[in-house]
Amino acid sequence: MTAVASPSGNGRAIEPAVVGRAARRAAPRSSHADWAPSADRPDPVEILEAQGSTRVQELLPIRYGRMLATPFAFFRGAAAIMAADLAGTPTSGIRTQLVGDAHLSNFGAFAAPDRSLVFDANDFDETLPGPWEWDLKRLVASCAVAGRDRGFSDRERRQVARAAARSYREAMRAFAGMRAIDVWYLRLDVDELIRRRRSQISRQRRKAAQRAATRARTKDSLKAFSKLTHLVDGEPRFRSDPPLLVPIHDLLEADDERDVVGELRSLLGDYRRSLTPARRRLVDRYRPVDFARKLVGVGSVGNRASVVLLLGPSGAGDPLFLQVKETGPSVLEPYAGAARTRTHGRRVVEGQQLMQAASDILLGHLRATSSLDGETRDFYVRQLWDSKASAEIEFMDVDTMRDYAKVCAWTLARAHARSGEPAAIAAYAGGGDKLDLALAEFAERYADQNARDHAALASAARDGRITAGPALR
Repeated sequence: MTAVASPSGNGRAIEPAVVGRAARRAAPRSSHADWAPSADRPDPVEILEAQGSTRVQELLPIRYGRMLATPFAFFRGAAAIMAADLAGTPTSGIRTQLVGDAHLSNFGAFAAPDRSLVFDANDFDETLPGPWEWDLKRLVASCAVAGRDRGFSDRERRQVARAAARSYREAMRAFAGMRAIDVWYLRLDVDELIRRRRSQISRQRRKAAQRAATRARTKDSLKAFSKLTHLVDGEPRFRSDPPLLVPIHDLLEADDERDVVGELRSLLGDYRRSLTPARRRLVDRYRPVDFARKLVGVGSVGNRASVVLLLGPSGAGDPLFLQVKETGPSVLEPYAGAARTRTHGRRVVEGQQLMQAASDILLGHLRATSSLDGETRDFYVRQLWDSKASAEIEFMDVDTMRDYAKVCAWTLARAHARSGEPAAIAAYAGGGDKLDLALAEFAERYADQNARDHAALASAARDGRITAGPALR
């Protein structure tokens, strides 16, 4: 077991478990049930408007439209609002790398480098070191919010939230007893997960999971090629489907004759330098052909996100699609401290590689100055479709959501254990259900707050303060 520095600052190292148990005095586990908005709580709509000030203005109505669809959709886009709220809640003082936006929809399946389908957290735009409780509270709150959207009873929602908290706590206790390197080797293989739970879930649910896994395996660059491109003068180009997919030539003025491919090469050159030498050799086998603006997510709408089409040695039979996504400061930075990386693209990449059991082999980052407005921005880069699949939260019954929340919580605990001290967190959380009960209560209280904030955004739309358009999928 690794010793850690004494919280008193006297220089003596003490055991992590001692640190964890001692932290209960400053932040009793029952205190995590607390949530009430402070008298000076920021206006949630103002927070969203501030975020929108740096985004593509014409896309903001889509963001608001998507957030207004349901309270859970609002919750997905309200990471900045909850970050401000979490900053005022009790913490144990034990820090780890955070996902930063750990809700039910930000976990899913994707292909590992060995092409096995794995389950993991899959959105790290807000990743940053911080109190582990913040991630767990956002996850359990998402259980309550999603459960309300599904019409679950108060008792059912608490069951789901408690199951998630218990899964996290018990997983962390298990990780505390393992060698650090063994924790790093742990991962959830989707096929193995289905087999392991064969006797615990219904045949119908098992078949649904298998169908989802099959669909994920076919969601690759070849499928993207057939869906997103068409031939123009014998050369593949992105289709135009505004505002969801807008080719670069449609964003330029009619008389603008800039060298788009040349700009692409320059862009990819900076990205290439963020990769390992072996990965660079792989990327060098592809030539850039076209790129387009593509809408993604809920909270991310309005941030600049593009897709790049590259072709390999065999041309159209070997397409590669990269997603280039803008990222700025994490919403956690005002409360957890500034990132230590030189760029925010690097912050995202390093956080993802630290927390995921298996990351995209082409994950990288770049800093670029736009030829459209002259602004310099940070981006991270990943494959667009790499056998990715997301759970359909909006169709889950109680049993399915409870089981899914448990898997997400186990995954979150493993991610925290890779970068933090699992023995300290496990000792703080304890072996009983005191923390589980407190977090389930917090989840319900925060779901009330989320409902009020969702209503505030709807009121702002009715009053003309913001413009909310159709969600557009």
